[in-house]
Amino acid sequence: MLKLNQYLAIKNSTVMTPLKHSIDPMVDCVFKALLGSPENINLTLNFLNAILQPNIPIEHLEIQNPYNEKEFLTDKLTIVDIKANDKLGTSYQIEVQLAVFPYLPSRILYTWSQIYQSQLSSGKKFNTLQPVISIWLLGEILLKDSPAFHHHFQMYDPINAIQLTDQCAIHLLELPKWEKKTRNSTAEDQWLCFFHDAKNWDQLPNQLNTPEMRQAMQVLSMFSEKENEYHLYQSRKIALADDATKKQLLEEMECKRKEAELKKEDAERKTEDAERKTEKAERKTKEAERKTEKAECKTEEALKFANKETLQKENAIRLANEEKQQKEKALAEQQRLMALLQKAGINPEKQT
Repeated sequence: MLKLNQYLAIKNSTVMTPLKHSIDPMVDCVFKALLGSPENINLTLNFLNAILQPNIPIEHLEIQNPYNEKEFLTDKLTIVDIKANDKLGTSYQIEVQLAVFPYLPSRILYTWSQIYQSQLSSGKKFNTLQPVISIWLLGEILLKDSPAFHHHFQMYDPINAIQLTDQCAIHLLELPKWEKKTRNSTAEDQWLCFFHDAKNWDQLPNQLNTPEMRQAMQVLSMFSEKENEYHLYQSRKIALADDATKKQLLEEMECKRKEAELKKEDAERKTEDAERKTEKAERKTKEAERKTEKAECKTEEALKFANKETLQKENAIRLANEEKQQKEKALAEQQRLMALLQKAGINPEKQT
């Protein structure tokens, strides 16, 4: 289930990514994660206040052990989906039931009575008993003679219009009937819309974009995206289905498994192709590097040769200049000597 840091991130998040798989919140493991998890206690409070609409809003809850313990070995052990208590001691039972059956009303009353009687341990007085409120979300129609989708049952004498006690309250919410009513933006309608329609969503509709609905969708996202949670969801969905639906779900799972294998094989082929292309590109890169190195070597050799020729030319020019300078120096010396002889009155040409 969600950790505290995940919950805080969800509560503060406004960005929703599409779900990878559609998730039905009426499947029990998802339902319990939504409304029976301490990390999502704010959703449980919001749901109870939306459905019950108490005069004083419920502000504090503690999630309880979902097992209705047996008093005697021969008693039937029952497990409820969600059980919680508020500060005043009132107990809340929240159940989801996808399929109805003839003895469901007996089961509803039996689980309510077990929670009620479990309050009274040995030595306690009857005046310590506190109310037990049960809420059942039904995926099929149970009360076919009534058009209402929300029924609130109490211990009441309709002939004399008097109530025996206010400690018993059982709420039945028949989702197929709600589908036919005019929808509005009440908190109750938002929750019923979520439980009725979310199995067909990949993201939250704009009209339900509230912090609570975003948080609820993030719980669905956890079951959609995380492999372990999605397998748990699939197994519970199959276990709760009738034989025909179970067969269909198993066939769908087999088709998805084969599709996943084909996708995996295709991905592996693409990976192999990509690896081959990468190896080919690497080989070309290495060949190009070798050619570049060879060209660089040739360039270096050409530069060396050019530098050698340049050096030889420079040496030749230097030697020519030196030879010229020596000739000019010798000529200048000859002219100097001729001038000295002429000055002394000696004609060098006659002397010769």
